[in-house]
Amino acid sequence: MARPDPDDVELELFIRALQLRHGYDFSGYARASLKRRVQGLAIARQCQTIGELTTRVLHDDGLLPSVIAGLSVPVSEMFRNPFVFKALADDVFPVLASYPHINIWQAGCARGEEVYTLAILLEEAGLYERTQIYATDFNDAALAQAQEGIFPVAEARAWSENYRAAGGSASLSDYWHARYEHLKLDERLKRNITFANHNLVADGVFCEAHLILCRNVLIYFTNELQDRVLGLFRHSLVRGGYLVLGNKESIAFAASAAEFCEFDARARIYRLGAVPA
Repeated sequence: MARPDPDDVELELFIRALQLRHGYDFSGYARASLKRRVQGLAIARQCQTIGELTTRVLHDDGLLPSVIAGLSVPVSEMFRNPFVFKALADDVFPVLASYPHINIWQAGCARGEEVYTLAILLEEAGLYERTQIYATDFNDAALAQAQEGIFPVAEARAWSENYRAAGGSASLSDYWHARYEHLKLDERLKRNITFANHNLVADGVFCEAHLILCRNVLIYFTNELQDRVLGLFRHSLVRGGYLVLGNKESIAFAASAAEFCEFDARARIYRLGAVPA
């Protein structure tokens, strides 16, 4: 029997130490991508090995925020994959409009780009006044940036192109104020957004939702953890509610898959329960 690689052993010890000492459980994360991130953290902190990083995490509480920030993947952009948001605006929002109040859960919101994307589209659809968006992540640093709503101005051109492709009806520049090298999103977009720390690995149902978006998060989880999180989403949705995943994610293998209908295969939009004829 082949002996395990020392780095793999050290990775498992790091995961266990983080859970026992600080309560963060990364045991359900896919090992290849997690290993790359942990190795990157070790190099950035001038640690020769993952084991040396583990020792520092055990004894230096001040290191924890930057470690958690490094282990999460806060990468997104406004109107990312525009066809997804066009499908939401064209096909899902008209159904949500039948509810007197709409709850949307953006799980794994990272820096908030997609949260503000939703706010803009809901504003233009005339639905934002009766919508509450819950934006959650376990990375406090990313949440803080999301709440600020300040982003590099270099993103503006790509975001504007995405906005037009998603069917935006105004000019995206109407929703921000540019100054120096940054743009700040209009405060009015935040009025119905609640930002909160929530860990999909350890925490339970966050709210009763009509729409849940969790895009490009599950790909970093093992199949077992993906199944657990999809079960969490199933119990969070009202019957007839919608779930949106990333373009490389699926619910096909999950225990709860039979309870969902594929609403839009390309956009990875699923609906809980039978879709009315």
